[in-house]
Amino acid sequence: MSASSTAEAPFVAKTKVGRFTDFVDQRVGGSGILREFGRKVFPDHWSFMFGEVALYSFVILLLSGTFLTFFFDPSMAETHYQGSYTPLYNVEMSVAYSSSLNISFDVRGGLFMRQVHHWAALLFVASLGVHMLRVFFTGAFRKPREMNWVVGGVLLILAMAAGFTGYSLPDDLLSGNGLRIIDGVIKSIPVIGTYISFFLFGGEFPGTAIIGRLYVLHILLVPALILLMIVIHLFMVVVHKHTQYPGPGRNDGNVVGYPLGPVYAAKAGGFFFIVFGVVALMAAAFTINPIWNYGPYDPSPVSAGTQPDWYIGFVDGALRLMPGVINDFHFEYVIFGYTLTLNVLLPALVPAGIIFTVLFMYPWIERWVTKDDREHHVLDRPRNAPTRTAIGVAGFTWYCVMWAAAGSDLIATHFHVSLNDVTYWLRALFFIGPVIAFVVTKRIALALQRKDREIALHGRETGRIVRLPHGEFIEVHAPLDEYKRYKLVGFESPAPIPAQPNEHGVVTRKEKRRAALSKWFFEDRVAPATPAELEAAHAHGHGHHEAVEAGESQKTLSH
Repeated sequence: MSASSTAEAPFVAKTKVGRFTDFVDQRVGGSGILREFGRKVFPDHWSFMFGEVALYSFVILLLSGTFLTFFFDPSMAETHYQGSYTPLYNVEMSVAYSSSLNISFDVRGGLFMRQVHHWAALLFVASLGVHMLRVFFTGAFRKPREMNWVVGGVLLILAMAAGFTGYSLPDDLLSGNGLRIIDGVIKSIPVIGTYISFFLFGGEFPGTAIIGRLYVLHILLVPALILLMIVIHLFMVVVHKHTQYPGPGRNDGNVVGYPLGPVYAAKAGGFFFIVFGVVALMAAAFTINPIWNYGPYDPSPVSAGTQPDWYIGFVDGALRLMPGVINDFHFEYVIFGYTLTLNVLLPALVPAGIIFTVLFMYPWIERWVTKDDREHHVLDRPRNAPTRTAIGVAGFTWYCVMWAAAGSDLIATHFHVSLNDVTYWLRALFFIGPVIAFVVTKRIALALQRKDREIALHGRETGRIVRLPHGEFIEVHAPLDEYKRYKLVGFESPAPIPAQPNEHGVVTRKEKRRAALSKWFFEDRVAPATPAELEAAHAHGHGHHEAVEAGESQKTLSH
């Protein structure tokens, strides 16, 4: 029998869809990719959903933004409004503002899509920020995911850039005031600031070109970069495999969860429609950014009670907190004919620079302090990394103080207090708030660790007080099951690493600084209960348990 006769007959699909799929597969090899990717295991935990919410919000942004693109005209040419909103009829305004009003009042479903787009933008930045906080507090940024952490930071910056460029497009009074602030910040940059402003706005503010340029950034460049970062992020998630929370059977060499197909894919698809439904419900029920109330942008008036969208609020708040003069010390100088305006430059650039510099560098800072070069795929409980958790809460508190300062005027008017008093309190919190948050958070985390250690050794409190035959009163503790006990004791508690000499036997200044940071990180620590301690505690508790049982039996017999 010839080899050709024994060869296996080629596969022939029986349906049109099957034949088309087979045609594509033979040319691109998609089945192997799908087969491999479909076997990827993803753990199931509610906190992982924040990243999914961010992804789905971005998809909603693309869909709703595509709709709005068909009707928005990014021109700053002057026109007279002829639409159906009577209070602004025949008012002189830019074509951009006029087209925004037409979308809101004359395009079927236009206002709904505008609000879907705006709510989705807020949700995108919020879920991305919460996702980054989850990654930080659980230590998911450690090796091999340092670069993915950087990608997440870039995504956060791009999300804020996308939000701000879109927020400014309607050319209403509120967005124009935001652009005016940006213009002031740019002009505060020494030497080159005025040139950058002139180039960006196409002349002296407000110019005639800024809306068209922001439009290109908003619909083309920034979304393309966000898509690129998302692709890189998901690629790294697949390559590095997903992190997971600690538990029995979970370690750095496996992933316990569900495969992508079909279980996780079905759950993710359903979750997308839930997110879409919530955004649509908010867009239908709650008005956001009512541009018709503000009117067209006019550089002469400044409306009271205006704040930017929340994610840019910390920059506005920092500007409000910065004093123009302290006693006789002024923050504005003229040097070689150039004006140096530090009371604008410092609050606008320094806090944001500190936040994002620390954000990008932290994985390498912690790696240097701990000298830990191992791969980590199992996450930390935040309480088990008290210093890291305290640093995160301190940074978040600092951000929130600046964010609250962006609404200092509304705080004063709503609570009927002095605006100056609100500003003074927020200035004080700007410096002492993070310190208080750090100390309190670290104490709470250490207290929770001690409580976990006590429960692991002695069991869960039941509230039952019994008297032993010899007269001693004790509280009966219920023993833990193995899963809960593992959760309380299955973690690492690094000790401070003293300064180590180099190959020449010299302890360098850099190594001394690292040792000092290591001591600051880990000097206050609660070590997990060891197996020997657990065994001793179990034996001691077992003896008490027998005594309680004997005492209760005697009481029963005596009745």
